[in-house]
Amino acid sequence: MIIQSLNIYDELAELLASMDSDKVLRFHASKPAQERLEELLEKNKEGELNPSEVQELEKYMVVEHIVRLAKARARQRLAAVA
Repeated sequence: MIIQSLNIYDELAELLASMDSDKVLRFHASKPAQERLEELLEKNKEGELNPSEVQELEKYMVVEHIVRLAKARARQRLAAVA
């Protein structure tokens, strides 16, 4: 018997995708959030992030990962219905 292990990111992505697949696929970060992420990425590229900014960037990366997983699952759900 094969047991699939899901981590918390997978579980959250599955929950999001199951709520409303169309909304998940339309989701985009707000303009201020996108601008802040770009600022952090630029500072990271230049090696100028302070410890709190490193944590902030890591949080953005986690959220982006979850959203990508949710969108992939939403696409799968919509394809299965079509």
